[in-house]
Amino acid sequence: MRTVSRRGISRGATIAIVVVIVIIIVLASVLATRRPPPAVSSSTITTPTSASTTSSTSTSTSSTSSTTTTTTFVFGPPNASQLIDDAGLALIGHVIAPDALDPATGFYVPDGAVFTNVFQNLVEFNGSNYLQVVPVIAENYTTSNYQTYVFQIRPNLTFSNGDPLNAYDVWFSLVREDYMGQSVGLANYGMLTINLTEYSQTGYAFPWGIRHAIQAVTGLPAVTNTSIAVHVLNNMLSNFNPNNQTIREIMSYPNQAYVASGPLSFTVNLLNPYRDFPLVLAGWWGAIVDPSFVDAHGGVQANTQNSYFNSNGGIGSGPYMIKSVSVGFTQVVLVANPNYWALKQSGVPAVAQPPHIRVVVINYGLSHNQRVEDFATNRAQISFVSISSLNQFYDAYQYRRYFSFNQIFYNAGFQPGVVYLAMNTQMPPTNNNDFRLAIVHAINYTQILDDLYTFNGTLLGQMYLGPVSPQFPGFYNPGNLPLYSFNLTLAEMYLNASGWQANFHVVLPNGSILGNPNAPQLQPMSIWYLAPLSSFDQGKLEIIQHDLELIGLSVSLEGATAATFASWTTPQSTPNLVLLDWFPDWADPIFQQIFPEVTTFAFLPAWMNLSKVNQLLQVAPFTTNLTEQVQMVKEIYNITYWYAPYAWLPNAAFYYFVQPYLKGFVYNEFSGYYYNMMYYQPVNITT
Repeated sequence: MRTVSRRGISRGATIAIVVVIVIIIVLASVLATRRPPPAVSSSTITTPTSASTTSSTSTSTSSTSSTTTTTTFVFGPPNASQLIDDAGLALIGHVIAPDALDPATGFYVPDGAVFTNVFQNLVEFNGSNYLQVVPVIAENYTTSNYQTYVFQIRPNLTFSNGDPLNAYDVWFSLVREDYMGQSVGLANYGMLTINLTEYSQTGYAFPWGIRHAIQAVTGLPAVTNTSIAVHVLNNMLSNFNPNNQTIREIMSYPNQAYVASGPLSFTVNLLNPYRDFPLVLAGWWGAIVDPSFVDAHGGVQANTQNSYFNSNGGIGSGPYMIKSVSVGFTQVVLVANPNYWALKQSGVPAVAQPPHIRVVVINYGLSHNQRVEDFATNRAQISFVSISSLNQFYDAYQYRRYFSFNQIFYNAGFQPGVVYLAMNTQMPPTNNNDFRLAIVHAINYTQILDDLYTFNGTLLGQMYLGPVSPQFPGFYNPGNLPLYSFNLTLAEMYLNASGWQANFHVVLPNGSILGNPNAPQLQPMSIWYLAPLSSFDQGKLEIIQHDLELIGLSVSLEGATAATFASWTTPQSTPNLVLLDWFPDWADPIFQQIFPEVTTFAFLPAWMNLSKVNQLLQVAPFTTNLTEQVQMVKEIYNITYWYAPYAWLPNAAFYYFVQPYLKGFVYNEFSGYYYNMMYYQPVNITT
C-alpha cells in the first residue's frame, strides 16, 4: 500500500573538485571489497559530455579548435554484500507484509519473498517458466498414470541448522501441511490428498488413508474413532522420531496419500488423477520444514497454527535463512545459509544455486515517499510504486540521465489472476440477482482503465471477463460472451426490478425513484478494502463510488486488516461489497481459478453456491478430455455471467523497479523472485 502524497527528490548541486577526490577514494575502497560472481564483468555506458557526474577519472584532450573532457564513474550498490528490497513482492498496487512466516499458514502472495528463498520443495518452478518444474529436494520423479508420483530424494541434504533432510522429513512436512487444517493446505490439497467429505464429517484434514495406516500398525481403532486418530497424530508429529519402529511403519504403509518407504524414496498417491500435481508441489505449501525445529517450538496439533513459527519463521533448506523479523513483519532480514547443501553438490538447478549476495533486507512497511527516495538515491535495489506514480518515481531517480525508464523498469506483463468487486450472493440486498446485474452495468470500466492503468501512452491494464483470466487461451470465455458494459439505462432497469422484488426504493440524483416507492429507502452500504488504502485503489474505489451514486446507491469506503478479511468464513460474517483480487497458486484455470471463485470452497466473499456449478466442478478439474473440459467451462461461464457474483475490474501488469547493476532478476508468477540468482554487475559510466 502507499500514500497519496509524495515528495519529489531533487538532484544535488555541482560537486567541487575536492569532494570528487574523496568520492574516488571511497568508491575505490568499496570496489576493492566486492566479490562479483564468476565470469561477471562491469558494463560500460557512455553519456553526453554535458551530463554532470560523480567522477573517478578525468581526461582532457586539447587542440586548436576544441577541448574534450571525459569523466567516468562506477555505478553499483552502496554495499556489495547486501540487497535491499522495498517491494517485497508487491501485489497489484499493494506493498503488504506477510500474514505468516510458516509456509503451512501463510496465504498471501507477498509471503513468497521469504518462502521461496528460505524453504525448498520436492520440485520447484523452473525460473520464470510457471508451466515447468525442476527437481530440487527430489533428484527426479516419475508417474505413469498422473495419480501416483514417485520421488527419489537427493542424498546428503541438510537444513540450514545442519540437520539431515530425507524422505521422512518430506512425509512430516506434507502431513503437517494437511493436518494443521489451515486454508493454505485445504485450498491446495483438497480433493487431491485430503478427502473433503471426510473433512466435513470429522472436522479434521487428515491426509487420506493415514487413519488406516495408524490402525493397521497400532491396532487402535483410528478409522472409526476420530479422537484416537487425533491423539496419535498429535503425539507422533510433536515428537517425531523416524527411528521409532511404529512411526516408520506408519509412514511406509502403502495405501495412503503420503508414503515414505525409505530415507530416499517418497510417494504421493492422489485421490484423483491430476496432470498438474507437480505444479502444486512447487508452491510454498510444498515446503519441507525441519521436524526438530517444529517440535521444539510448539509441535503439531490438529487444526492449530504454530504461533512461534508464524511470528519468527523456521528452519528450511534453502539458500537463505531468516536472520531477524521486526514486529508486524515490517522488515524481514535474510542471510545466506552457511550450511547450504548445494555448496557441495553439482547438477543443481538455477533456482537452487548458492546465493551471490549474502544479506537481503525486505522492507514491507515503508511509506510511498520512502520507497521513492530509497531507490532514487541508490539505497534500495528493488522497489515498487503504483502506476499513477511512475512518472514521479522516474523524475526522482538521481541517475535518470544515464538510464532510460525502461532500463530500470521490469515489466513482467499480465499475470493469471482477477481483480473484482465481490457481491455477497447470500445476504440482502446483494443476494438479489437483478441488484447485482445493476451494479455490474453501473461501473465505468473504461474510465478506470484510462485513468489508472495508462502510463505515457502504454496500457498497463487489461480488461477481461472472469472467472478465467486471458492467460489461459481456450479456457478463457469459450462462449465469447461480451464484457459487462457501462450502461446506466440498463443498470437502472435492473435496479428498479430488484427494488420491487426485495421491497426497497432508491432515489436518483434527479429525484426520480427506482423500485417500490412505498417501501423503505435502501440504506447506505460500504465497500470494504484491504487497509491501508493505496492511492491506486482509492482512485478505483472513488470511480466506483461515483458511478453507483448515479443509480441512487450510496456507498462508503471501509478498510479492514488482513486478519479481518481472514475472519470472513461465512456468508453471514461477510460484507455485501468487497474489493479484492484472486491469483491462482499454480497454472490451472479450472481448479485454481474457476473452482474457488464460483464455489464456497475458498471462502471468497461472493459466496456463490449453485448446485449445477458445484456438480460440474466435481468433475471438470480431473477430466482428461480437453474438449469435454472446455465445454464444461463454457457452461459455467454462461451461468456465472448472468448470476453476476462479481464486477470484473481491470487487471494490472506486474512490474518492479530494479537498479541497472542488479542482474539475475527472474520473476515467476507463482513463486515470486529468487534472491539467490541475483548478483551485482557494476556499470562503468563515461560522460
